[in-house]
Amino acid sequence: MRLSRLFADEESTPHGLPNFDSTTVFVRAAASSLRGEQFPRLGMIHPKLTPLAKRVNGLSRETRAKIYTTGGANEGIDPDDLGEIDVERFREWVVDQYPERGYPAVIIGSSNGAAVHLAALLGVPFLPQTFLLPIRRSMGADEIRDDIEWGAEHAPDFLEANPDVSLAQMHDPNQDRLMVRKLAYFRVKSQILGEAYEEFLDTVLEPGGTVISLECEYDWPVIDVGDRHTFQLGGCGGLAPEEYYEGSEQVADFLRLQGADRREWDVPDPDRRVPEAEWGFDPALREDLERIADKREYQLRRLAFDDPRELSPFVADRYRERYEARDRSVDRLLVQSFALVEPWWTLRTGSVPYWTAFNTRSDVEYLEEYLDDSDPYDEIRSTLFSHGMESAGLASIAEWKEVLSRARDEHGFVGVDETEFPYDVESQVRYHDDLPEEIDARHPHPPSMALDRFESIAEDVAPEYGLEWETE
Repeated sequence: MRLSRLFADEESTPHGLPNFDSTTVFVRAAASSLRGEQFPRLGMIHPKLTPLAKRVNGLSRETRAKIYTTGGANEGIDPDDLGEIDVERFREWVVDQYPERGYPAVIIGSSNGAAVHLAALLGVPFLPQTFLLPIRRSMGADEIRDDIEWGAEHAPDFLEANPDVSLAQMHDPNQDRLMVRKLAYFRVKSQILGEAYEEFLDTVLEPGGTVISLECEYDWPVIDVGDRHTFQLGGCGGLAPEEYYEGSEQVADFLRLQGADRREWDVPDPDRRVPEAEWGFDPALREDLERIADKREYQLRRLAFDDPRELSPFVADRYRERYEARDRSVDRLLVQSFALVEPWWTLRTGSVPYWTAFNTRSDVEYLEEYLDDSDPYDEIRSTLFSHGMESAGLASIAEWKEVLSRARDEHGFVGVDETEFPYDVESQVRYHDDLPEEIDARHPHPPSMALDRFESIAEDVAPEYGLEWETE
């Protein structure tokens, strides 16, 4: 799930860290909130290039698809450079994004858009465990066995240079079909804090400060390729894991529409299930968190959940409760899709944030379940991430509009060209520009929620959301 780097700002990210990925964007968004700044253009598109980005929808859909594919390849590294990649540089980049000041807590663990809003609510940093390392190579999107062999050949140099990570090689011929033709996806998970994260904690947390271990236990079938190296076919979204490995009518229809020469993917049987590549938490990191908490006398808390989308209702309701003390004329839900998160404007407009992992029918179903369990909202608006193709399991504009229409008064999209979705490349810029126009309410940013208040609430209500809140 990556956007073209065609419009990327020349930010000094370390070699190998892509300018656009869920983790990178979430870190930028969380950091912008702590700096008291808006988060336009995914934090990556240079303002001077905004007019050009806004004209991309004038190109043919075929051309836009090529932009995704070739632009993504521009972010990949040469496979011969894998032995030179140091994940510690990625962690250094993360901590450098945040204002260096005292914080009552730090959130460390799974990448998650709802966690960005939780960090904004508490006024604390978010430090991710998982990073994407994209590598250039050319291959058919459906050549699964070839990609496994390619990874087995090229991963050892990287793993030897980075003995403190696990490697989840991810290949999604459905949702990432435009990208995997030119890129291999190495998602790496830190199994230790590393020097940069440890020094950051020492700098910003006093003895007795709190570390919140954010642990998404979402898992996926994988093939064992080597020591600390697994291969994952597919990812969270439009298809169930079993459909990738065993096939289904939905897979057959999708491949037929793509003009593929097969009706299911040829892939070895999976060996086991492990934490999902993009969203799952490698529990090896918890041991290092326990070590540093004991050594530095930090308070360690564990917030765990089964699916990346299960954190969203819990965070949304904390915002809704926070706003109840203010005199507001509209009770508004702002649904934010994949990377299109904006914590500053969420607070400024007095909106309740609800994060969806992507744009699929399963994301619609999770949102429907939340609304079923909630008092009605006066207004519901939504961003909608476009990934450039009609993937299997994609929810239609009509399906999204139906769930948004459950608002008592107003509903609609923010920054979405309904006639162009999911080819609406301009939405990556338009979501931020349209937000203050579609929602004209303005409120002062509330003070950060006191950590002891949040902990008390989490202890009382986390099980109601299917979450685990544990004190180590």
